Amino acid sequence: MEILLQQIINGLVLGSMYALVALGYTMVYGIINLINFAHGEVLMVGALTSWSVIGMMRESMPGTPGWLILLLALIIACVVCAALNFTIEKVAYRPLRNSPRLAPLISAIGMSILLQTLAMIIWKPNYKPYPNLLPPVPYEIGGAVITLTQIIILATTCVALSALMYVVHRTNLGRAMRATAENPRVAALMGVKPDVVISATFIIGAILAAIAGVMWAANYGTVNHTMGFLPGLKAFTAAVFGGIGNLAGAVVGGVLLGLIESLGAGYLGTLTGGVLGSHYVDILAFIVLICMLTLRPSGLLGERVADRA
Repeated sequence: MEILLQQIINGLVLGSMYALVALGYTMVYGIINLINFAHGEVLMVGALTSWSVIGMMRESMPGTPGWLILLLALIIACVVCAALNFTIEKVAYRPLRNSPRLAPLISAIGMSILLQTLAMIIWKPNYKPYPNLLPPVPYEIGGAVITLTQIIILATTCVALSALMYVVHRTNLGRAMRATAENPRVAALMGVKPDVVISATFIIGAILAAIAGVMWAANYGTVNHTMGFLPGLKAFTAAVFGGIGNLAGAVVGGVLLGLIESLGAGYLGTLTGGVLGSHYVDILAFIVLICMLTLRPSGLLGERVADRA
């Protein structure tokens, strides 16, 4: 029972990070029908930016509380990622908005490779330890262990998701986003500026990715220039799993995918005597994707906007 509870906790932590990144995919797709495959690299830039900021602040301001350094690094990472995603949309996607769908897809893949290469040049290709700025005190829950970092990850995810839902459903920007997703030309006739709405969507997605990147680095304790590729791919899987274009579906898909991976890593190795374990757990995400596309292509909570794929 303790093992099950521990894997559920690990799965919720992992799934919450997937959900934050998946929301960026599903928001962009819901509005302009584009899969932003550079989104995982935005996560990577956020994590590496926070790593650099933490290093500079610990040297220039010794004695500053760790939580304050982490908070400031997170804010700066969000600003950098927002500016980066705004630039990506304006340079790589906006000129191709009326092109065949294959053109922006290729542009997105090219931007992903470009960002990885630039990050390798700026931060070097070696793995870097991410400092643990929070007290590493474990807390026991029914025999399972959860750290303060994981508690903050879960709390931050809940706050971020609640704020996003409020923005989308209760503000003028959210109404403009929903109108643009429905029909950008009609929305423009009603006074909505589609270019502004699309840029705002990319900025919000980048902020969520930056939060996920910092949390990923804090949880796993290492960063490098390729760290965004696999989480980005799995978050895309989560978005498809839940129903791409559907915000609630992205959250459900991310959490379920995290639970599937965590339970698979915990029990696959036990059942196979260690032959299959955490090193092979990545295949579970893509098995889920194949099964979902075969049995229900629109996803668990797929709506009409998801049928445009």
